[in-house]
Amino acid sequence: MSDQAISRYPVPKLEDLPPDVRERILKVQEKAGFIPNVFVTLAHRPAEFRAFFDYHDALLLKDGVLTKAEREMIIVATSAANQCHYCVIAHGAILRVYAKNPLIADQVAVNYRKADLTPRQHAMLDFALKVALNSHAINDADFGRLREHGFADEDIWDIGAIAALFALSNRMANLINMRPNDEFYLLGRAPRA
Repeated sequence: MSDQAISRYPVPKLEDLPPDVRERILKVQEKAGFIPNVFVTLAHRPAEFRAFFDYHDALLLKDGVLTKAEREMIIVATSAANQCHYCVIAHGAILRVYAKNPLIADQVAVNYRKADLTPRQHAMLDFALKVALNSHAINDADFGRLREHGFADEDIWDIGAIAALFALSNRMANLINMRPNDEFYLLGRAPRA
């Protein structure tokens, strides 16, 4: 385990956090077996913590056409394009777990265009990258291409919203120099013991 700082900003102690923020972090710790650094670093500002995770949950925990793995593909591909070390490592681990594929996160992070994905998933990621890097150029033809792959307008909103939220997340993680937890590097790479 590393002794390096996980943020440029002060990281609050759990006991000093508002009860609702502390409770949420402890629930994550119980489920994951560790506290992902994003929770304690963003808890530096509890109101922003709440707003970020409320929107995160609204997008990532809802029912819809996108699978959990596809949502994570969007995060990994756009985070790689935004050079966000934290999100590529953390969400790459989550992608490996959801996809039950130890190779997919590295493929998507390095070059999703060469990854073992379906044409539908390639189209989804093409659009997500456009949202993340070139959103002013989005046009009706982009929607048409996604509709050809069976995405409805609400699904397209989901793809774009996930890419946009993680563009924010990537920039904040880079701003504060958020360090990925060591646990993420091995998660989903080998079967559980």
